[in-house]
Amino acid sequence: MVADEGRGKAISAAWTLRALRAAGSLRLRSSLTSLSNSAAAMAPVEQFLQERIKVNGKAGNLGGGVVTIERSKSKITVTSEVPFSKRYLKYLTKKYLKKNNLRDWLRVVANSKESYELRYFQINQDEEEEEDED
Repeated sequence: MVADEGRGKAISAAWTLRALRAAGSLRLRSSLTSLSNSAAAMAPVEQFLQERIKVNGKAGNLGGGVVTIERSKSKITVTSEVPFSKRYLKYLTKKYLKKNNLRDWLRVVANSKESYELRYFQINQDEEEEEDED
């Protein structure tokens, strides 16, 4: 009975998420807290997203206020009035990293249902494990 209740909660949570997406009140954040705390590091990312996000098949349009991009010190918040895919934001973030040759050092990780975060690859930890095996 407890397992059934757990499944029921999961189903209702998924339904709520779909309903929010259909209503267009989904808030997505891309957080660069591990990269830098300065607002200057966030400006190029914000500019890239403004140029590349497509609304109704047109890039750089943002639909006349349908999609808004806000920047704080270490976060960029994308708010959409129309259905907007979280996966699309991840795709654009990866594209930005590739364009600026940062893709080898940083990865995009979902830290909650509504946000992504950039993290460094943990290369040092892998090297230490290889040394321990020898």
